[in-house]
Amino acid sequence: MSHIKFGTDGWRAIIARDFTFANCRVVAQGIAAYINSSNLGKKGLVIGYDNRFMSKEFAEECARVLVGNGIKTFLLKKVSPTPVTAYAVHLRGAGGGLVITASHNPAEYNGIKYIPDYAGPAMPAITDAIEAEINRVLETDKIYELDLSEAAELALFQEIEVDNEYINHILKLVKCEYFKGKKIKVVTNPMYGAGVGYLDRLLGELGCEVRTINNHRDVLFGGTMPEPVSRLLGDLKRAVVSYNADIGLALDGDADRFGIVDNSGRFVSANRLMYLLLDHLLNTRTWRGPVCRSAGTSHMLDRVARGNGLNMIETPVGFKYISEAMREKGCIMGCEESGGMSILGHIPEKDGILASLLAVELMVYTGKNLQELTDEFNQKYGFSCSERIDIKVSSGDQQTIMEKIQAFSPKILGGAKVASINEIDGRKIIMEDGSWTLIRSSGTEPVFRVYVEAENEARLNEVKEEVLGILGLDHHI
Repeated sequence: MSHIKFGTDGWRAIIARDFTFANCRVVAQGIAAYINSSNLGKKGLVIGYDNRFMSKEFAEECARVLVGNGIKTFLLKKVSPTPVTAYAVHLRGAGGGLVITASHNPAEYNGIKYIPDYAGPAMPAITDAIEAEINRVLETDKIYELDLSEAAELALFQEIEVDNEYINHILKLVKCEYFKGKKIKVVTNPMYGAGVGYLDRLLGELGCEVRTINNHRDVLFGGTMPEPVSRLLGDLKRAVVSYNADIGLALDGDADRFGIVDNSGRFVSANRLMYLLLDHLLNTRTWRGPVCRSAGTSHMLDRVARGNGLNMIETPVGFKYISEAMREKGCIMGCEESGGMSILGHIPEKDGILASLLAVELMVYTGKNLQELTDEFNQKYGFSCSERIDIKVSSGDQQTIMEKIQAFSPKILGGAKVASINEIDGRKIIMEDGSWTLIRSSGTEPVFRVYVEAENEARLNEVKEEVLGILGLDHHI
């Protein structure tokens, strides 16, 4: 069999080719060995699963291995979003969690993700240790299993439900009183994924008028990918306009990331929503503390934080680093430009359901639509626009481009003086006028990501074109 690479998002592979019951047993045995060697076995482990093809069956296969290793296993009774599984880990005080999910990947994929006992993304030290255990299993071919009915008799296996507890927890984080007497029309789109039923229920309890699309299981995801990005949300945009709704909310395949459409059917970037939300949270909560964002996320968050006397913590790209800052630094909000965020009082895991509800809270509190809120924000903090370009290159060109990036130290970029260069993740160049660019390698495939933010589109394009030209990436677009 091929090598199993286990990272922060766990292991993902194509069903039947590599993602098989046999390989799931190998990964589950590796996780079981890690749990027991870390003295977490007595706390038990939660298993959740998404709406993908045979996810429940793969979850049960993993459960048989875990109980075979003497680990009490709590299997969620129904399809559950990743943040719900993470909350179950927190609620049960479990030693960790395992989720059968491939998140926003195409339909032919499935995966196994590990959630540590702190109910957030696994750090590299943990995933490296799990991968080492998986490799030992491949060498020894020793896997321990137990039938689930026998495990139940031995009090090693239990099916659980945590939806009510999760929903009650979310409703404590949202200001429910702002919704009273307010009329707002929302269209939700769980994209056939694990988030089916969650937003409708929560918004209904808050008194919103809700229409929903793509709200049933479809293992082919309507022939597309369950990723809430602008190009894949055409049906949500049309539905918002057709129903004359105030906002459209989308979730990815495991509901940990969000996508937003405004009342005119236009996509709202995660960057924009998150700086609007930070401003709103600081106006409506009494929180004090640092804010954290990834290196590729909008610096408009920094302006909001500074304007309120708060520090900004910049992390490498990846929610695991934001989660770490939230746990260790007491951050009141953590966010990344790809649509992941969490707030004070919640688990340190990104949650698209919570983010979506906060977007609606913002609108009912102010009585304004997202464009009006953006215009007000721009008057207060200034204007900005941002873009991320993903560029696939040949494996032969990858090393040459990497060398160019490492040597890229301009004094002037796009006509503005360079103020600083940092290497927290890739190469980030910040200009004196506040514009910036980050160039980084994907790390898992021959793809380079270029992030740019500037005060207007003309300036953004100027910086972008110069960076792509100097690094020779313009030929690969």
